[in-house]
Amino acid sequence: MATPRLEPRLEAVPEASDLWAQLRRAAEQASRDEPDLASQMNAVILSHGNLGAALSFQIARKLGDAELGAMTVREVCLAAFEVDPGIVAAAEADLQAVEERDPAIRSLLQPFLYFKGFQALQGWRVAHWLWLEGRETLALHFQSRISELFQVDIHPGAQVGSGLFLDHGTGIVIGETAVVGDEVSMLHAVTLGGTGAGRGDRHPKIGKGVLLGAGAKVLGNIVVGDYAKVASGSVVLKPVPAGCTVAGVPARLVNCPTDATPARTMDHTLADIVYDFVI
Repeated sequence: MATPRLEPRLEAVPEASDLWAQLRRAAEQASRDEPDLASQMNAVILSHGNLGAALSFQIARKLGDAELGAMTVREVCLAAFEVDPGIVAAAEADLQAVEERDPAIRSLLQPFLYFKGFQALQGWRVAHWLWLEGRETLALHFQSRISELFQVDIHPGAQVGSGLFLDHGTGIVIGETAVVGDEVSMLHAVTLGGTGAGRGDRHPKIGKGVLLGAGAKVLGNIVVGDYAKVASGSVVLKPVPAGCTVAGVPARLVNCPTDATPARTMDHTLADIVYDFVI
């Protein structure tokens, strides 16, 4: 089915979002501080009426290529946002998550323009919409481009919540039947994968507010409970109780309960006592 050519109605209606206002102010300041970037700030942010319009432009200028031009990518994004406004709402929650959890950022301009994790996630959200619409080939094209550009490989069939923070992004892999809850934080090289060649429901289910440290591998159709913490470099092969911390290869329980909101605090430290059993 051909992509409908929509008039960019998202351009016409200003948006009152505080985050959008913050993003515009940051772009205006950047234009003054770095005149060489003024045209970029205008094209990507300042010429648009709301976050959805700017986001569609940003995704298109990143994912467009010789096979699928930027204009076509933008039309796909606009169609997705028109049918499902929740995509833009999720992007706003993701942007808020970066602002709250990443001490390195100076303004919202950085994640919106430059952070691979945020950009890959927003491209994936459009790919997921395509997947649900039955347009699997185009969805997989988006996945391939996102993987090539950002080194973040999320299958369009996965289910991913909002308010996510993909810190650095490089090397993150999320399989087709994985489920990731709201407010999750994960660092680079996290894998949510299977344990073999079997088909069906074969990937992890990650609860709300979970923190997945750098290089953590969660494998198989297992549940990591809400507000759990998986330490960097761990290999998790069995379910993790809600509110618990696990670490090691294979992962062992370290502490229960853990920090109440690990994905928000981004606290990667571990308790001194390690229980002597494998989960």
